[in-house]
Amino acid sequence: MSNGSKWKYVGGELCLDFTNTVGGRFVEREKDSMAFTFREEKLGSYEDLVGWSREAGALKRSDAKRLLLLAPQKNKEAKMVFRRAVTLRESLFKVIKHVIEGWEPLITDVDVLNQECALARDRQRLVYTGRKFMWAHPGDDDALDCLIWPIALSGSELLSSEKLVRVRQCPGPDCGWLFVDTSKNQSRQWCDMKDCGNLAKVRRYRERQK
Repeated sequence: MSNGSKWKYVGGELCLDFTNTVGGRFVEREKDSMAFTFREEKLGSYEDLVGWSREAGALKRSDAKRLLLLAPQKNKEAKMVFRRAVTLRESLFKVIKHVIEGWEPLITDVDVLNQECALARDRQRLVYTGRKFMWAHPGDDDALDCLIWPIALSGSELLSSEKLVRVRQCPGPDCGWLFVDTSKNQSRQWCDMKDCGNLAKVRRYRERQK
């Protein structure tokens, strides 16, 4: 996390860090009528989305500056892209939450991810750099939705990888963030020991003192 930043990057994957741009995720109802809510929205605008993407390393500084200059000129499109990003974020969370719990993901949420991945892959180009080929997006692309592409592709890669079984949800009562457990014995419990982990220690200590 950058000094003075309101963002935290503890998920271990770009898509998980994106699902964590809210505070305190909850499941209000379970089984056939689940409702997923969160306590605080931390993304308030397209400009916030650009700022988060820049800090997350998904967007170059020059690209971020260009998008911030273009957004006011294409205000309606910027707002639409922002809504798409939030929709993708919530669908990603719900799909991964269902996988963690052993539930069948909703096709509507999977479709959201598929649609965004299709748009992202359509703009990819095979380039030769550093004596190897790799997929990349045009560096001078003025498409306002270019910052959604790496998030969507990160989500599809995680869901189709062996890492998926290591994805956890922080049990902190005011958290619920997602992260990849990279510990050798797969025993990581908290998104961040400095926050939720320490709070849990304090609660346990106070309970023992009663």
